[in-house]
Amino acid sequence: MLRSQRLAVVLSLEERKEQEALERMGEARTLVEQQRQQVDNLNQYQQEYRDQIRSSQQGVVDVRRLQSWQAFIAQLDQVIAQQQKQLDQAEKVFETRRAEWQEAYERKRGMEKYIESCRLQEQREQDLREQKLADEAAGRAFGRRQRQP
Repeated sequence: MLRSQRLAVVLSLEERKEQEALERMGEARTLVEQQRQQVDNLNQYQQEYRDQIRSSQQGVVDVRRLQSWQAFIAQLDQVIAQQQKQLDQAEKVFETRRAEWQEAYERKRGMEKYIESCRLQEQREQDLREQKLADEAAGRAFGRRQRQP
């Protein structure tokens, strides 16, 4: 069995590893998108709530009501900060998964290139063997013609 054929098994393994890394990266990207959407939704809700407070302050506002609004805004700030931390963590995981995929992809590409170089070398060796056989056959034929009167 030729070296390039034996290495096909290794290439198959590298392709599977690269595909698995790609899937993990996709999952991490999905999580980042979900976390980012959560942060955006919370920020939008907070802005809408602030706008609602401003529009309802067209006159005298009860102190308790104002304190309640401020407490709720403070809670929203905490929730947004917590969600932002989760987003930051998800982005770090994504970058790690992306680097893992890149490494797996490079290993696979390296194996593909190595197999191709093996195939080229095997083809050169085959061509040389065939040329040698053709030269030997031509030499024998020439020798026979030389011996015949």
